[in-house]
Amino acid sequence: MAKGEGAEQYAAASLLPTKPISQDGIKIAKRRDNTGRLSMCSKLCYAIGGAPYQITGSALGFFLQIYLLDVAQLDPLHASIILFVGRAWDAVTDPTVGFLVSRSRWTRCGRMMPWILISTPFAVLTYFLIWYVPPVEQGKVLWYLVFYCLFQSLQTCFHVPYSALTMFISMDQKERDSATAYRMTVEVLGTVVGTAIQGQIVGGAIAPCLPGDLDVLDNGNSTLLGSDFNITHISLDETKQAYLIASAVICTMYVLCAAVLFLGVREQEECGRLKTEPMSFFEGMRMVMGYGPYVKLVMGFLFTSLAFMLLEGNFALFITYTLGFRNDFQNILLVIMLSGTLSIPFWQWFLIRFGKKTAVYIGITWAVPFMILIVCIESSLIVAYVVSVAAGVSVAAAFLLPWSMLPDVVDDFKVKNPDSSGHEAIFYSFYVFFTKFASGISLGISTLSLDFAGYVTRGCSQPDAVNLTLKVLVSPAPVVLIFLGLFIFKTYPIDEERRQGNRKLLQEMR
Repeated sequence: MAKGEGAEQYAAASLLPTKPISQDGIKIAKRRDNTGRLSMCSKLCYAIGGAPYQITGSALGFFLQIYLLDVAQLDPLHASIILFVGRAWDAVTDPTVGFLVSRSRWTRCGRMMPWILISTPFAVLTYFLIWYVPPVEQGKVLWYLVFYCLFQSLQTCFHVPYSALTMFISMDQKERDSATAYRMTVEVLGTVVGTAIQGQIVGGAIAPCLPGDLDVLDNGNSTLLGSDFNITHISLDETKQAYLIASAVICTMYVLCAAVLFLGVREQEECGRLKTEPMSFFEGMRMVMGYGPYVKLVMGFLFTSLAFMLLEGNFALFITYTLGFRNDFQNILLVIMLSGTLSIPFWQWFLIRFGKKTAVYIGITWAVPFMILIVCIESSLIVAYVVSVAAGVSVAAAFLLPWSMLPDVVDDFKVKNPDSSGHEAIFYSFYVFFTKFASGISLGISTLSLDFAGYVTRGCSQPDAVNLTLKVLVSPAPVVLIFLGLFIFKTYPIDEERRQGNRKLLQEMR
């Protein structure tokens, strides 16, 4: 219907009040409201729902490795097995949950929301148990492996439906991009909160380090420990208690954020219903992996995500041992996350002004010179904070851009396949699958590398081989992966012209 024709009909209707408005007209008006602008309240409630994933993810990403090594006192080989198997299992569950979500029936509270609601209480319970050190020495490895895998599975049941919810809160690209910017701002803020809670609570109760090996304490040389190594009187049990307190606070925030999402966001029924017959798991895999733009986008971000995951997983150890800032590492991590949070609005403006592909090139490469700087100069606390601020700017771009560009790929698929719909969760779940699998690989390789280099559990210092390994893991390796990702991303075909064309075509189809 043309705009002028609609205005004329409205004027005519106002002059004829006795003419009843048809039910079809009411339905069309409602449908237009559904596809219109989202309120700020709706965007904020939607964004808050992404915080639990990032709060728990930042706490696990920055602190789980050092927790398993220095607090649970696991062998580095066993710690690497836990980290890799947990992430690999988490990766496998993503496409599985995405497939199940895509076949879910519509309910009164939507198709995605029941998954989020049911998984939340079990997820917080298993998360809390990850940070508990069981009294049985022989069962520690199995304990952490089981509860880490369980938590990852339950969190997947939350995060995959939440990610796919982007496509169901509005049909308008601009509104989805705006909601995604809100979401990324809150998610990066969530990483700040997770890092701050875990870092500040745990940082104030760091267990004493041991010079050399554990036999020093058995020799009763406490005077040497107190004078030469400045050991505090904080016991290992107090450190364990601090981790439990931090996890309890994070669990409370997880539940509150999930409640805000559930109460403040409603899926649009018309765009959430399946219009085609459900496909099998392998049909869905062939569909997404056979679509060129999606594969190029995912593979490009796979390498860049792996780069930042290597940096994230090893930065705490690098700051503690290689740079020697044992008492400052939690503050440096917090600076990274604060910088990222403040940078999100800038990157949202940048991608609107200059395009998303340009934002990728500038945003991802921004951290490269600073990654090189941190390992090339002498240990300096000021330089460490400067690098943290710069790294946070790139982290913000790495957070925002994939989730801002995935809806463009889904729209492009809809334009090319107008008879196929309802598969949004599959696209999102396979992207999460690859990023999580990459994270598992990065954590496993990192911990194994430290084991081969001779990592000393709870040591006040590490051998030169360990310090060299940490330098490689936070600088040369991420830099190479970033450039590999950008090289693949060069072939990504959806530029601004094609994206705007898809937007117009979808509007006409609707």
